[in-house]
Amino acid sequence: MTVRRDFKGPASCRSELVIGQDEPSAAAREQLARGGSVLLHGPAGIGKSTVLRALAAEYAPNARTVLRCSATESESHLPFLALADLFGLVLDEVSGKLPAAQHTALESALTGRGESTLQRDGLALRLAVLSTLRALAAKGPVLIVADDLQWLDSASAELLGFAARRLGETPVQMLCAVRTEEEYDRHLRACPPDTLSVRLGPLTRTQVSALLGHRGYAGLPRSTVRDIHRTSGGNPLFALELGRALAESPTPLRPGEPLPVPTSLRALVLSRLEMLSDEARRTLLVASAGARPTPALLHAAGRGNAEAECAQAAELGLLATEPEGPAVRFAHPLISAALYAEAPAQERRAAHAALATAAPDPIERARHLALATTGTDPEVAARLAEAAALARDRGAPSVAASLGLLAARHTPAGSGPGPDGRRLQAAEDAITAGEVDLARDLAREVLTRATVPAERVRAWMVVIESAGQALGDVDAVFPQALADAGDDPRLLALVHYQLAWRGLVVEGDFAEARQEAAHAAELAERGRDRRTELMALAFQASTETLMGHPNAPATIKRALREPQHPYVACHHNGVGSARYRWLLMSDRLAEARATITALLREVRRRGMVESEVHFLRLLAETELRSGHCGRALDLSRESLRMARDTGIGESASATLASLAEASGGSTDRALALAREAVGHAEEDGDQMYLSRALTALGHAQLVAGDDQAAVTALRRVGELELGLGITDPARGRWHGDLAEALVRTGEQAEAQRVIDVAREHALRLGRESVLAVLDRSEAQVRAARGDQDAAVAQLTSAQDRLAKLGHGLEEARAAFALARLRTLAPALGVGRAGAAPVPGPTSYDEAARLFRRCRALPWLRRVEEAAAARPEQQPEVAPAALDGLAAMERQVAALVMEGATNREIAARLFISVKTVEATLTRVYRKLGIRSRVDIVRLAAGRRAK
Repeated sequence: MTVRRDFKGPASCRSELVIGQDEPSAAAREQLARGGSVLLHGPAGIGKSTVLRALAAEYAPNARTVLRCSATESESHLPFLALADLFGLVLDEVSGKLPAAQHTALESALTGRGESTLQRDGLALRLAVLSTLRALAAKGPVLIVADDLQWLDSASAELLGFAARRLGETPVQMLCAVRTEEEYDRHLRACPPDTLSVRLGPLTRTQVSALLGHRGYAGLPRSTVRDIHRTSGGNPLFALELGRALAESPTPLRPGEPLPVPTSLRALVLSRLEMLSDEARRTLLVASAGARPTPALLHAAGRGNAEAECAQAAELGLLATEPEGPAVRFAHPLISAALYAEAPAQERRAAHAALATAAPDPIERARHLALATTGTDPEVAARLAEAAALARDRGAPSVAASLGLLAARHTPAGSGPGPDGRRLQAAEDAITAGEVDLARDLAREVLTRATVPAERVRAWMVVIESAGQALGDVDAVFPQALADAGDDPRLLALVHYQLAWRGLVVEGDFAEARQEAAHAAELAERGRDRRTELMALAFQASTETLMGHPNAPATIKRALREPQHPYVACHHNGVGSARYRWLLMSDRLAEARATITALLREVRRRGMVESEVHFLRLLAETELRSGHCGRALDLSRESLRMARDTGIGESASATLASLAEASGGSTDRALALAREAVGHAEEDGDQMYLSRALTALGHAQLVAGDDQAAVTALRRVGELELGLGITDPARGRWHGDLAEALVRTGEQAEAQRVIDVAREHALRLGRESVLAVLDRSEAQVRAARGDQDAAVAQLTSAQDRLAKLGHGLEEARAAFALARLRTLAPALGVGRAGAAPVPGPTSYDEAARLFRRCRALPWLRRVEEAAAARPEQQPEVAPAALDGLAAMERQVAALVMEGATNREIAARLFISVKTVEATLTRVYRKLGIRSRVDIVRLAAGRRAK
């Protein structure tokens, strides 16, 4: 089909959401932008047509003529059909440009009214296609969009290839897609020689979740999304079909059950399965039921002819060969799922029964025993509970949760432990594994029938834990949990520990949170619940640290006393985490790194996903403080990926990722992530994380040069922390950023007030790096007021102290401020009348070296911009009328007199254009003038005298 440049289809067709495939799409865009051609390739269902349509919609407006074809398998035997789709509507337009023999041959091929064939009119047809493309390109660029190139009829493919190889510099581009498993080279013969082949790969679990949500299958439990991703192999078409089957299923999927495989997907593999012998099919069923099938395992499970039967399956493309190992691996996970789904229930149970004795691992044997057994069986339930405990110890809480559910299903009512007790244990394992949806559903199910107070309170705790930071959503739970706890100190301790979190997250009251935590620790001690006592003490210590409370060191010491609990010792809300935070805020960076690295190693060993997300983020924060921006960026991105994958700590991870991007990556990404974090925190009603997210937003805005926006965000942080009762400036470290942004917007008095208040608390708590940063900010206040000598001395001291403390990035920022001061002060006439130039080098080399050492790319770009914008000549001295202006206002006015534009002034002073505009407004008001022209007139009048 031929489409003119001015063609406009329905809005819904002009743009299509492409989820995933960012890197391949970017490579294709770059190639198309250069005028080249692109061949997209990959397996069926991977999204080639979607990406093709999106790219075509994006680049079609650049072409005068767009030629389209989309072949199908059923029509691939019809000669010249694709050629007719491409050229059918343009033949009349170019007919006058073609020699008679070429026109006749092409018209015969396109209309079918003659007897044109490649054998008879081969040369004429080849030249006709080439001439047609050249004639169209003579009037403007041509874009050929061809989908499903594998079904292109051979005649059309041959003709297109002939022309493509001879187009040379003719402005004709091809955008094609072809279905391939491995080989794609032969399809390049139909494309120009410079064609870039781009393979589309599978989606990640997060991308599959986004795709399902976009298509209306939102709200699926994360464990189900994980199963869909595994079964689909990341193929978007397969994932959507599996999601549709779940949505249409009359009964919800129970944990541990296989996914229903719809007929549409079964049909892709069943035809090949039908070619297997019955015995080979039974062997593959046993392999599909096993976790890690090998020929040895199949032999042990009674499949004596496993090698030959697997070889037969491999010839049919059902199994992949494993040259480096003995594993039996299906060519695609969907084949295994379809085979298992198609098998009768009795055959499935027989396969599991065989594996229950053959599997080498006790966890696997217990799982297969459960799946081979119908009804309740206390012996089976006990074996499953033992296997769950073993999985827990191995650091596989997700497996433990699955086994625990199977144990509950096989536990007879009235036995001890009962089925609900095992469900709650499975729910707690699910929380540890990050499967909060499953945990919440199990707890709610138990609450519908449980009457024992301990079970009810335990279930309420799971409901509260599964809410994450959105504790306001479960406000109604707390009174019910307190009522169920009665006067039992062990149960009351659990509830008051969660009330401490509510006080912090929902009420934003650190004092209330600290009081509740202390009460929980006292109750737990009375009830001899050491685990809850330690968790409460750790929470109290963390709260006191953030408040700047003098009892924080003593509380940490108390929480570190023996006996310790292994779970609490490495939990992200445990005493190890509290001690790390205290070390970090006390500038003991090496100890903080060693502490958090050990904690991260342990939670990975235990499979504690939520704690891993948190500790990755904290390690990234440590590296950022140390000036290792590249390492911090990698860690923060890993934490954010895990957070989005599990739905745990997304706001906190986005906040830290924003800070890392602003320091070592992209300011645009930093701003986007900070705004995302602010949105999450506001939606959850989480005042504590809202203050942190706004800190990241203000910092990103400062780095991006939007000083006024940074002031707005960081002022709000100050208001929030005042309401929260946070006094330790080392918690958010935003005071220096706010002060520096205020200096650049001409608000020196407010900047000094921010510094004075923060310095008072930093001196009380001994926060040395915070004091050095505040000195750096105060030096800029002094410079703006004209006290250059004191500013240089203070900046030099701040840089030296930050270097000794190991805060590499803050050291580099001090060097940058010093370079700017030495460079700009003499050029702008700032300082005492008749004063000597500011001593020291005016080069930005030292700041650039330090930022380069930190891999602080956004800051390095700012240094380069400042160096490039360094004024070459001094402007005329400002007239006496400017003496009443503030230092920043005098600097801006002096540059206006020099004839600089607002953008040039912003570059020279390293402030935003908005700040320049706001400063000029104040200048106009103070001088009683209306425009920058009047400032120039003042300068002209001065010179005339």
